[in-house]
Amino acid sequence: MSIETLPGAETIPPTAEEIEAGRRAHELDRAHVFHSWSAQATLNPMTVLKAAGSEVWDGEGRKFIDLSSQLVNTNIGHQHPRVVAAIHAQAGKLCTVAPQHVNDARSEAARLIAGLAPEGLNHVFFTNGGADANEHAIRMARLHTGRRKVFSAYRSYHGGTDLAVNVTGDPRRIPNDAGDAGVVHFLPAYLYRSYFGSTTEAEETERALKHLEDMIVLEGAANVAAVILESVPGTAGIYAPPSGYLEGVRELTRKHGIMFIADEVMAGFGRTGEWFAFDRWGVTPDLVTFAKGVNSGYVPLGGVVISDDIFGTFRQRAYPGGLTYSGHPLACAAAVATIETMREERMVENARRLGEEIIRPALEAMKAKHPSVGDVRGSGVFWAIELVRDRETREPLAAYGGSSPEMNAVIADIKAGGVLPFANFNRIHVVPPLNIPDVLLREALAVIDRALDVADKAVAGAAVAGAATV
Repeated sequence: MSIETLPGAETIPPTAEEIEAGRRAHELDRAHVFHSWSAQATLNPMTVLKAAGSEVWDGEGRKFIDLSSQLVNTNIGHQHPRVVAAIHAQAGKLCTVAPQHVNDARSEAARLIAGLAPEGLNHVFFTNGGADANEHAIRMARLHTGRRKVFSAYRSYHGGTDLAVNVTGDPRRIPNDAGDAGVVHFLPAYLYRSYFGSTTEAEETERALKHLEDMIVLEGAANVAAVILESVPGTAGIYAPPSGYLEGVRELTRKHGIMFIADEVMAGFGRTGEWFAFDRWGVTPDLVTFAKGVNSGYVPLGGVVISDDIFGTFRQRAYPGGLTYSGHPLACAAAVATIETMREERMVENARRLGEEIIRPALEAMKAKHPSVGDVRGSGVFWAIELVRDRETREPLAAYGGSSPEMNAVIADIKAGGVLPFANFNRIHVVPPLNIPDVLLREALAVIDRALDVADKAVAGAAVAGAATV
């Protein structure tokens, strides 16, 4: 059963009164709200008045297919009646409680999440989101090992809090990086833009693993507490690791007594067509961080799934960390309803089907048709279209860490076609809800296909001098 067949799933388009209220909200936003990752004076943010399933209505009442899942977190779509009802029911019973007390929503959410994790990961520490999940996973690894250094890949994103943004490998780290967070960055396995001169997956895996072990040895393996990796990097490009790489990282960490943290904040809970992305490679981490899709973002929630070994460190020793809203009842009730609904409606299986039957063929056809498409890649409902000025040199349509007039024009054309995209640097990401109706997905992909005509114009023109190609 999909959201479209559940009672109350349809949303009436915004009324004139709601549109007017939205305009007032926009005025107040510009007067008082400080936005993240933005120069405040340059913003003209989109107002969202209503949402249902895979669609949203903007401040003027225009409807968009939400191909972004917002920040790749509304995995079950907007306003799913079963999850909304669960939040209502929990609010009527117990809105909040201090985390030192037991509440049934948290207990059941922990049971369900641990049940999805590999054998030997039986305990869950709840946080408010993905960044603090990564902060606490690193803290646990450091206390468990007695070591400080943390290895993280370039071209990664792990959150915006102080340690998490330093662990992050994309350019958002740079203004915040004082170099004293105990973080060591290494080059990732990324075949399309290989840092190792690889031409095959086997070469990329072998060379990237050698690079990582060389780095560990040169930094002093006895000083390294953890390696943290997004199982499939999300914002950084949706580039799945080549065959054997994730397994190789796991073996390296075991060899050197290092904890392996799998960041599943974006890739987890069905996004790749698996409950956890690392399931595809049969890897068992020491710690798993999650957020976003665990309850489709309806109420802020994240957490860390902890191995029995690391749990044992804190069996008699107090863990020095906590949050006022750890395991918040409303958030956990939403997580329970989300996981149960995903199972009953077979959303993970549906995500896999959408990827193989609809998205992959459509994106491969776009690559064959449009000279601006350098690469397409992904699985489930987690895909990237990488746009270039030249397929031979792979010069990106927008410099790493920035945008370009051409990318802005492509994005504007997609929005004009009634689709809300997720874009980063020179890429368009195809990341709809797991239960998007086939007809809406095909419609959105057709809009992207037409918008790529705009990108193609840049291929024939002169390359922008000095564009970064890292």
